[in-house]
Amino acid sequence: MNVIKGVLEEELQNSLRMKKHYEKALKELLKGCLVEKKIRGHKYYYLAVRESKKVKFIYKGKISEGEKEKYMEAKKLRAKYRKLLSQANKQIAFLKKALNGKEIRSLS
Repeated sequence: MNVIKGVLEEELQNSLRMKKHYEKALKELLKGCLVEKKIRGHKYYYLAVRESKKVKFIYKGKISEGEKEKYMEAKKLRAKYRKLLSQANKQIAFLKKALNGKEIRSLS
């Protein structure tokens, strides 16, 4: 029984470390989401940034393809890290319950 408990504790520490890594990676990504608006046939870009409960739009004007790609890549990475963070949080909760001897339900 002690072997199983040791493995669970080790896995919990690993999950906590991964959670910290995902949170750090999310903080380092570009903030906001690029929004394209077409006005009189021209494309203009705004950066949508959440400040507390409101969304603020910051005018970026006409931007290069390279900058557009950076924001699109940041958006994909943000979604990926949020999903991984959610999974890590569920796994941490599961492992804590298992270590405390509570009734365990399935992870999904």
